Amino acid sequence: MDFTPSKKTESFRQRLLAFMAEQIEPNEAQYQKENRRLNPDEDWRQWQVPPLVEELKSKAKAAGLWNLFLPDSELGEGLTTLEYAPLAEIMGRSLLAPEVFNCNAPDTGNMEVLYHFGSAEQKKAWLEPLLEGEIRSVFCMTEPDVASSDATNMQATIVADGDEVVVNGRKWWSTGLGHPNAKFAIVMGLTDEAADRHHQHSMVIVPLDSAGVTVERMLPAFGEYDAPYGHGELVFDNVRVPKANIIAGLGKGFQIAQGRLGPGRIHHCMRAIGAAERALELFVTRGQERIAFGKSLLQLGGNMERLADMRIAIDQARLLTFYAAWKIDQVGAMKALKEISAIKVVAPNVLQQVVDETIQLYGGAGMSHDVPLTSLFAVARALRIADGPDAVHRATIAKVELRKQQNKAASREDE
Repeated sequence: MDFTPSKKTESFRQRLLAFMAEQIEPNEAQYQKENRRLNPDEDWRQWQVPPLVEELKSKAKAAGLWNLFLPDSELGEGLTTLEYAPLAEIMGRSLLAPEVFNCNAPDTGNMEVLYHFGSAEQKKAWLEPLLEGEIRSVFCMTEPDVASSDATNMQATIVADGDEVVVNGRKWWSTGLGHPNAKFAIVMGLTDEAADRHHQHSMVIVPLDSAGVTVERMLPAFGEYDAPYGHGELVFDNVRVPKANIIAGLGKGFQIAQGRLGPGRIHHCMRAIGAAERALELFVTRGQERIAFGKSLLQLGGNMERLADMRIAIDQARLLTFYAAWKIDQVGAMKALKEISAIKVVAPNVLQQVVDETIQLYGGAGMSHDVPLTSLFAVARALRIADGPDAVHRATIAKVELRKQQNKAASREDE
């Protein structure tokens, strides 16, 4: 295997780096200040998107840096998972960047679902405006009253009734629910409890203005509401939508989820690595500039050793993620579950470690809005739960390893 960037990737990488340096980084402080002014509290009904975002989106689209994640040469740039991975890393350096390039979660995952599994009508109604960046979307899977890491616990239901399906249940931590341009949710629910565990669930498109959909609140993460996106709790009370809104057919929810979460975890992990790189740069800057007891902070308290350990950890995480991306491209997400689970454990933990050490070096400033460290820490900690907690991914890895060892033992016995 060869992780050298393709010529296509390298071209996009250089253009992305230039755009980040010229358009994103100089505007980050202005964006954060304007965002806090426009969205001062948890009342998502008043949230607004700073005008700067649309300005930058127009510039990114004009520069051909748009929908880079989608493996389609007409709707996107036709990049493989491995080719896109280094580009996601660059975007991860800024919390503003992903939406500017129309590569932000959960929209990328929803667009991939509609691209791979959606009907022609669903693509026309929902995928096309998402690809244009005209609307935003939500993904509803996690529920407050059950351990959502086990999909068989799911209580929300999607039941066919003639030409319609009826959706009932409560979902939370639905990212992007507070965005003023959020128009629909892809909802996962239980359709047939008697079916085998891989065919019990379905996914359906629910417009957020449907009768019976109630957004109850946004949920703070470490005291921040992440406006104008937000992570919300909502209720579906006998919500009726056309049966044509079912994606791929009843009972296909698990299959869709696996297809959605594979590449999406590469995106998350590579953005986490990009964020870790930025935190490491802040660590070095602070360590060199700040003097205490007659020495720079880097020369005190074992900080040089910490710097080396963090450099090693980031590079290891990147290579492991590249390998998972390569394997997805070679054999598909379902046959790369061990590798996907491994990076889901490693990348957020590395980001959390690097950000935590950098906050420590900054002292009180590290906990303020003067540097993006608290936001990056919240991202890291949330990622260790999003798409499944660390323990679930470790269990997957252990099961695969045990099976491999058992197969080896069985082969030796047969000889």
